[in-house]
Amino acid sequence: MSAVPAAKPSSPTLSMTQVLVCGAAIVTLSMGIRHGFGLWLAPITMERGWTRETFAFALAIQNIAWGVAGPFAGMLADRFGAYRVLIVGAGLYALGLVLMALSTSGLAFTGSAGLLLGMAQSGTTYAVVYGVIGRNIAPEKRSWAMGVAAAAGSFGQFLMVPVESWLIGHWGWQNALFMLGCAALAIAPLAWGLKEPKAAAPTGHQQSIGAALREAMAYPSFRWLMAGYFVCGFQVVFIGVHMPSYLRDKGLDPQVATTALALIGLFNVFGTYTAGVLGQRLAKRHILAAIYFLRSITIVIFLLVPVSPMSVYVFASVIGFLWLSTVPPTNAVVAQIFGVQYMSMLGGLVFFSHQIGSFLGVWLGGRLYDQTGSYDVVWWLAVALGVMAALANLPVREGPILRVQRPQAVAP
Repeated sequence: MSAVPAAKPSSPTLSMTQVLVCGAAIVTLSMGIRHGFGLWLAPITMERGWTRETFAFALAIQNIAWGVAGPFAGMLADRFGAYRVLIVGAGLYALGLVLMALSTSGLAFTGSAGLLLGMAQSGTTYAVVYGVIGRNIAPEKRSWAMGVAAAAGSFGQFLMVPVESWLIGHWGWQNALFMLGCAALAIAPLAWGLKEPKAAAPTGHQQSIGAALREAMAYPSFRWLMAGYFVCGFQVVFIGVHMPSYLRDKGLDPQVATTALALIGLFNVFGTYTAGVLGQRLAKRHILAAIYFLRSITIVIFLLVPVSPMSVYVFASVIGFLWLSTVPPTNAVVAQIFGVQYMSMLGGLVFFSHQIGSFLGVWLGGRLYDQTGSYDVVWWLAVALGVMAALANLPVREGPILRVQRPQAVAP
């Protein structure tokens, strides 16, 4: 028996410019739309007479549905092509937003804003797009390219939050959702730019889907990455959904929250790009550990200083720089360890852990607020988890996994 590295992919079939332009535009739309969902918490709960937990639970289901569907969306993208998955995802996204506007019960709202939109996001965001990047961009530029795509998603957050706030203010929250549904359909034509021609079979060691899954789950470094990504989901989704209401409770004008969410998106452009560039030069496990630790420090300072518009803007800028900066190094490590044959599926699997954290972050935020009248417990839980995530990423091994290849029997 001999140890062999992961399979070598066939030569790229799409140009780097085409992949980055179309992929970045798709992520801008898909991530930009969802980033502003916290703006709908107050108008929807007040008009429908729901508790914050009702709204938070639906978004928690959205995140867990995204996570559960992610590996399957990635598997289908690896097997049949990312563009097909993206087109279906665009249709689900539009349908989910329209039904979210029309829902009049908590159950219907959970089905639309939760289940449908979660499934849509699994097929229109990073895991699917990064699979195309991994297969068509050289390894020496892969981390940088992932940083570019993540920065595009961050720009979408910066761009879409004020747009969504304006739509709600001028057209009402329901019409705003209808308009966003139309915008989500633009993902479908962009998906054709990521259509990969049928390429020659990769050379080297080949795996079945089941073998790839078993290998990843048995590998300690993959499990450490999943543990860290769990914390990432908990922190960012709790802040993204509940910070507008937290600031409202502190007596600040709603415009402060809108500006804060926009600043998170703006500074995340720089943070994700920086993380992608640094991933070409530094150990990615060290980058991830630093990000998680700095998040905890940032939250502690925010909680200890008096709340004011300026303190909110400073917090939003710093946490924004750290917001999705975990995405490029995490996905680059997955590709570096396991290769790109099943990258979308494995990226979706590690993201499943992220979404379990997202579910708990958004749901506990609403649950504990309704029980205690405060978000304090969840804020401090986010701090403790950030320290744990920093420690979890330190033992990650980034080198390609060595696979045992059994020699074929030779006919006598």
